[in-house]
Amino acid sequence: MEKAYRNIGFVFLLFIPLTFLGFYKTYFALSPEFVGTVDFYTHFHALVASIWMTLLITQPLLIRFKNFKLHRFFGKISYVVFVALILSFIPQMIKEYGKNLFPLNASFDVILLLMFYALAIKHKNNVAIHMRYMIAIALIFIGPTLGRIIFFLLELEHLGAFHIPYLAVIGILIGLIIWDKKNNRTHSPYILALIAFIIYLVALYTINVNL
Repeated sequence: MEKAYRNIGFVFLLFIPLTFLGFYKTYFALSPEFVGTVDFYTHFHALVASIWMTLLITQPLLIRFKNFKLHRFFGKISYVVFVALILSFIPQMIKEYGKNLFPLNASFDVILLLMFYALAIKHKNNVAIHMRYMIAIALIFIGPTLGRIIFFLLELEHLGAFHIPYLAVIGILIGLIIWDKKNNRTHSPYILALIAFIIYLVALYTINVNL
């Protein structure tokens, strides 16, 4: 792993408190009963997403501490977890279709996950490119997490809870591109991710304007 990114696993640890804050009112605060509020499919999605995020945090830390054997082992497990993660989106998408709503967020999340993960696996022997696509995957989770913090916890929906998170992601990607370019490092995965998230943001804005 590049020296500049050797502590990225510690940065990913921030997802733990952010996820707790983001999903506190709609999930964690309802425990342990969850009676009549959270169905099985939501629990399944929460469980699989938690396992996936744990892998995203653990994998770079294993590289950081040179435990390559365990890193490869968890890498193989990630195939199964990833399939389960994608499947866990389907019930929510069906539920939204049933309410005559287009599941834009879930659809884009699935598309981006499939695209970035496929590219990460394709370049698994090129650590620099592989790592950057995995970082792009981690950025996908900022949207639902930060959006819920703004909307449900801070109750600042007038600030654009569904747009600000993706503006933040775009800002992070621009910063990473400038940083890598300045230091003559590969940054093409970030450019692809930036284009994808800009399309995502434009789609969100367009749909909201038309509603």
